[in-house]
Amino acid sequence: MRTVCVVLLIAVGLLPLAFGQTTPASVLQTQLKKVFPTATEFSPKQSSPVPHFIAYTGTGEARSIAGYVFWTTELEPFERAYDGPIKILVGMDTKGILTGVIVTEHHEPYGNFSVDTPQFSAQFRGKNIRDAFKVGSDIDAISRATISVTSASRAVRNSARRVARQLLAPPEPAR
Repeated sequence: MRTVCVVLLIAVGLLPLAFGQTTPASVLQTQLKKVFPTATEFSPKQSSPVPHFIAYTGTGEARSIAGYVFWTTELEPFERAYDGPIKILVGMDTKGILTGVIVTEHHEPYGNFSVDTPQFSAQFRGKNIRDAFKVGSDIDAISRATISVTSASRAVRNSARRVARQLLAPPEPAR
Protein backbone atom coordinates (compact mmCIF):
# COMPACT_ATOMS: atom_id res chain seq x y z
CA MET A 1 0.00 0.00 0.00
CA ARG A 2 2.81 2.39 0.89
CA THR A 3 4.50 1.79 -2.48
CA VAL A 4 1.26 2.53 -4.33
CA CYS A 5 0.89 5.83 -2.45
CA VAL A 6 4.46 6.85 -3.26
CA VAL A 7 3.99 5.99 -6.93
CA LEU A 8 0.73 7.97 -7.05
CA LEU A 9 2.36 11.01 -5.42
CA ILE A 10 5.21 10.94 -7.92
CA ALA A 11 2.78 10.56 -10.83
CA VAL A 12 0.68 13.50 -9.65
CA GLY A 13 3.82 15.60 -9.27
CA LEU A 14 4.91 14.81 -12.83
CA LEU A 15 1.52 15.49 -14.46
CA PRO A 16 2.17 19.20 -15.07
CA LEU A 17 5.41 18.33 -16.87
CA ALA A 18 3.68 15.70 -18.98
CA PHE A 19 1.09 18.21 -20.14
CA GLY A 20 3.63 20.94 -20.87
CA GLN A 21 2.63 23.25 -18.05
CA THR A 22 5.27 25.67 -16.94
CA THR A 23 6.98 25.73 -13.56
CA PRO A 24 6.86 28.79 -11.31
CA ALA A 25 10.55 29.43 -12.11
CA SER A 26 9.90 29.48 -15.86
CA VAL A 27 6.87 31.74 -15.36
CA LEU A 28 9.05 34.14 -13.39
CA GLN A 29 11.75 34.11 -16.10
CA THR A 30 9.09 34.89 -18.72
CA GLN A 31 7.79 37.78 -16.61
CA LEU A 32 11.31 39.14 -16.01
CA LYS A 33 12.01 39.02 -19.75
CA LYS A 34 8.71 40.76 -20.46
CA VAL A 35 9.52 43.76 -18.25
CA PHE A 36 13.19 43.89 -19.30
CA PRO A 37 13.23 42.61 -22.91
CA THR A 38 16.83 43.63 -23.67
CA ALA A 39 18.26 41.60 -20.78
CA THR A 40 20.15 38.42 -21.63
CA GLU A 41 20.21 37.09 -18.07
CA PHE A 42 18.76 37.76 -14.61
CA SER A 43 20.30 37.22 -11.19
CA PRO A 44 18.60 35.24 -8.48
CA LYS A 45 16.49 37.51 -6.29
CA GLN A 46 18.62 39.83 -4.16
CA SER A 47 17.41 40.97 -0.75
CA SER A 48 19.72 43.83 0.08
CA PRO A 49 19.50 46.81 0.18
CA VAL A 50 16.02 46.31 -1.33
CA PRO A 51 14.42 43.20 -2.87
CA HIS A 52 15.29 43.07 -6.60
CA PHE A 53 16.61 41.06 -9.52
CA ILE A 54 19.59 42.30 -11.52
CA ALA A 55 19.10 42.42 -15.31
CA TYR A 56 22.27 41.82 -17.33
CA THR A 57 23.16 42.29 -20.97
CA GLY A 58 25.99 40.53 -22.74
CA THR A 59 27.66 37.30 -21.71
CA GLY A 60 30.81 36.19 -19.93
CA GLU A 61 33.41 38.95 -19.54
CA ALA A 62 31.23 41.34 -21.57
CA ARG A 63 28.27 40.98 -19.20
CA SER A 64 27.14 44.23 -17.59
CA ILE A 65 24.31 45.42 -15.40
CA ALA A 66 21.52 46.83 -17.55
CA GLY A 67 19.10 47.54 -14.71
CA TYR A 68 16.83 46.07 -12.08
CA VAL A 69 13.47 44.32 -11.77
CA PHE A 70 11.34 44.46 -8.63
CA TRP A 71 7.87 43.87 -7.20
CA THR A 72 5.98 46.95 -6.06
CA THR A 73 4.31 45.01 -3.24
CA GLU A 74 7.69 44.24 -1.67
CA LEU A 75 8.72 47.88 -1.66
CA GLU A 76 5.39 49.62 -1.10
CA PRO A 77 3.39 47.03 0.88
CA PHE A 78 0.90 49.52 2.30
CA GLU A 79 -0.15 50.92 -1.09
CA ARG A 80 -3.71 49.67 -1.56
CA ALA A 81 -6.07 49.87 -4.51
CA TYR A 82 -9.86 49.57 -4.35
CA ASP A 83 -9.76 45.89 -3.37
CA GLY A 84 -6.30 45.43 -1.84
CA PRO A 85 -2.74 45.45 -3.14
CA ILE A 86 -1.92 45.18 -6.83
CA LYS A 87 1.23 43.11 -7.46
CA ILE A 88 3.20 44.77 -10.24
CA LEU A 89 6.56 43.69 -11.65
CA VAL A 90 8.65 46.66 -12.80
CA GLY A 91 11.82 46.82 -14.90
CA MET A 92 14.09 49.88 -14.73
CA ASP A 93 17.37 50.60 -16.49
CA THR A 94 20.43 52.17 -14.85
CA LYS A 95 19.33 55.67 -15.87
CA GLY A 96 15.95 55.45 -14.12
CA ILE A 97 13.88 54.74 -17.24
CA LEU A 98 11.19 52.08 -16.91
CA THR A 99 11.69 49.22 -19.36
CA GLY A 100 8.38 47.53 -18.69
CA VAL A 101 5.57 46.93 -16.22
CA ILE A 102 3.17 44.01 -15.84
CA VAL A 103 0.34 43.51 -13.38
CA THR A 104 0.73 39.94 -12.14
CA GLU A 105 -1.92 39.81 -9.44
CA HIS A 106 -4.87 41.89 -8.36
CA HIS A 107 -8.34 41.40 -6.96
CA GLU A 108 -10.08 44.35 -8.53
CA PRO A 109 -13.72 43.81 -9.47
CA TYR A 110 -13.64 45.72 -12.76
CA GLY A 111 -12.34 43.24 -15.34
CA ASN A 112 -11.79 45.22 -18.55
CA PHE A 113 -12.08 48.46 -16.60
CA SER A 114 -9.05 47.84 -14.42
CA VAL A 115 -5.28 47.90 -14.36
CA ASP A 116 -4.68 44.47 -15.87
CA THR A 117 -5.18 45.59 -19.47
CA PRO A 118 -2.09 45.66 -21.72
CA GLN A 119 -2.70 49.35 -22.43
CA PHE A 120 -2.34 50.25 -18.76
CA SER A 121 1.04 48.53 -18.43
CA ALA A 122 2.31 49.76 -21.81
CA GLN A 123 2.04 53.43 -20.87
CA PHE A 124 4.83 53.05 -18.29
CA ARG A 125 7.45 51.82 -20.77
CA GLY A 126 9.97 54.62 -21.35
CA LYS A 127 8.80 56.74 -18.39
CA ASN A 128 11.47 58.41 -16.31
CA ILE A 129 11.22 57.93 -12.55
CA ARG A 130 11.38 61.71 -12.24
CA ASP A 131 8.03 62.03 -14.06
CA ALA A 132 4.98 62.91 -11.99
CA PHE A 133 2.99 59.70 -12.61
CA LYS A 134 -0.16 61.78 -12.22
CA VAL A 135 -3.41 60.18 -13.38
CA GLY A 136 -5.06 62.33 -16.03
CA SER A 137 -1.79 64.09 -16.82
CA ASP A 138 0.98 61.63 -17.74
CA ILE A 139 -0.93 58.45 -16.77
CA ASP A 140 -4.15 57.61 -18.58
CA ALA A 141 -7.20 57.30 -16.38
CA ILE A 142 -9.48 54.27 -16.65
CA SER A 143 -13.16 55.00 -16.21
CA ARG A 144 -14.61 53.36 -13.08
CA ALA A 145 -11.14 52.39 -11.78
CA THR A 146 -9.74 55.70 -10.53
CA ILE A 147 -8.71 54.43 -7.09
CA SER A 148 -6.93 51.40 -8.55
CA VAL A 149 -5.16 53.35 -11.29
CA THR A 150 -4.02 56.05 -8.87
CA SER A 151 -2.76 53.49 -6.37
CA ALA A 152 -1.00 51.35 -8.99
CA SER A 153 0.68 54.41 -10.53
CA ARG A 154 1.81 55.63 -7.14
CA ALA A 155 3.16 52.14 -6.28
CA VAL A 156 5.18 52.00 -9.53
CA ARG A 157 6.54 55.52 -9.02
CA ASN A 158 7.40 55.15 -5.33
CA SER A 159 8.96 51.70 -5.61
CA ALA A 160 11.02 52.74 -8.66
CA ARG A 161 12.28 55.82 -6.87
CA ARG A 162 13.15 53.74 -3.81
CA VAL A 163 15.14 51.27 -5.92
CA ALA A 164 16.87 54.17 -7.67
CA ARG A 165 17.89 55.76 -4.38
CA GLN A 166 19.39 52.46 -3.22
CA LEU A 167 20.93 51.06 -6.40
CA LEU A 168 21.50 53.77 -9.02
CA ALA A 169 24.30 56.32 -9.15
CA PRO A 170 23.11 59.91 -8.85
CA PRO A 171 22.72 61.68 -12.20
CA GLU A 172 25.62 63.76 -13.48
CA PRO A 173 25.09 67.50 -12.87
CA ALA A 174 24.35 69.56 -15.97
CA ARG A 175 27.36 71.46 -17.29
